[in-house]
Amino acid sequence: MFRAIPKPSALQVQLLYFRGFGECRASKWVLDGDALAKLMTGIDCRGGNTQISKVFDHARAEHAKRRINAVIFVGDAIEENVDVLSEKAGQLGLLGLPIFVFQEGRDALVEAAFRGFAKLSKGAYARFDATAPQELAALLKAVAAYASGGRNMLKLQASGQAQALLAQLPP
Repeated sequence: MFRAIPKPSALQVQLLYFRGFGECRASKWVLDGDALAKLMTGIDCRGGNTQISKVFDHARAEHAKRRINAVIFVGDAIEENVDVLSEKAGQLGLLGLPIFVFQEGRDALVEAAFRGFAKLSKGAYARFDATAPQELAALLKAVAAYASGGRNMLKLQASGQAQALLAQLPP
């Protein structure tokens, strides 16, 4: 993800994850790919319902502290009230905080909800295949480019994934 942006950039990333019974945690903000990889490899999966509402609430609270240029949400399910989540996604859009939603899997109802969150927040949606990690890597690189330089930086990305995201963003 960090290779997509120029070295002098000060892109910071915070990892937020949920799992189990009500567990939702945020990491500290990190500046490099190694630190992010270390955080990500330290997390194990546990069953439990989705907590997307907490993710959107956290993004809004962090954005109130300092400007955030993008939220990336990667998921495969939704068990919460879609209307409530849609309202929260729309509020993020009004704040200028787009959500880039990446879906693993092919559940049509999940896709409809995820596409709605992306559109309401003025972000973008993409599906990826978990057996092709380069797909998700390309999507993450595209959002890193967007977060560091907006549409203009995203336009410079040659990948099909970047161009597909760019086509969904409002002018």
